[in-house]
Amino acid sequence: MNDAFLGISTAWIITNLWSLLIAILVLVAGWFLAKFVSRYVATLLSQRLKRDVTVGPLVGQVVQYAILFVTIIVVLGQFGVETASILAVLGAAGLAVALALQGTLSNIAAGIMLLFLRPFNVGDSIDAEGTVGTVVEVGLFATLLRTHEGVFLFAPNSKLSNARIINYTREPSRLLEMKFNVPRNADLAWVRSAIKQGLQSPFLSPSAEPEVLVDALGDSTLALVARVRVRSHEWLEARSDVQERLRAVIDDAGGFAPPATA
Repeated sequence: MNDAFLGISTAWIITNLWSLLIAILVLVAGWFLAKFVSRYVATLLSQRLKRDVTVGPLVGQVVQYAILFVTIIVVLGQFGVETASILAVLGAAGLAVALALQGTLSNIAAGIMLLFLRPFNVGDSIDAEGTVGTVVEVGLFATLLRTHEGVFLFAPNSKLSNARIINYTREPSRLLEMKFNVPRNADLAWVRSAIKQGLQSPFLSPSAEPEVLVDALGDSTLALVARVRVRSHEWLEARSDVQERLRAVIDDAGGFAPPATA
């Protein structure tokens, strides 16, 4: 029986050798074409959309899968399979796969919704109910992020689309607040002037104007809050720099204690 099967297989290969070679060539060509066109479309969209690197990769993936699908249809056609039959079988198989992979399809739908709603872009720092990191790529099935510690994070699109998303860097500037106490009888005008001078950090957003407000009134102290807007993408660095400057100003002023009278 094995000899008969081997003979049939060998005869089939010899008979369809030319079709088999063409099918292999088409598969290889389709694979490389899909990769090339996908990269080209992603790059072109990024350039045309003012270097928007969020849309390009997702559309590139859709184009890649579409070319691979057409390639498979052409390969099957080399062996005499009718295109209508192929589409009918693929339609039935697609329905079965859709029912079995509802979670995966929900990720695709969520990826398309994220693309149109745009709650974040590549390069944004987000917090989606515990999923925290910088967006590296928005894919067809999942979004790739990198945490502040440099750890790779793979988040399904369906999880992100159903989450409350906090985008820390969407706005060009972000408010930075520092609270501290001074003696109640301190010269408030002089304190404000000294603090504003100390808040002149290189991380300030353009046209940012520092302000010092009274936050609470105590029996012996005043609780002040210093507020200034900094560039969103540098908020962590700005907070560290402003705290160091504020500490230096307070230490140099002796805690803003009023000068001793003779």
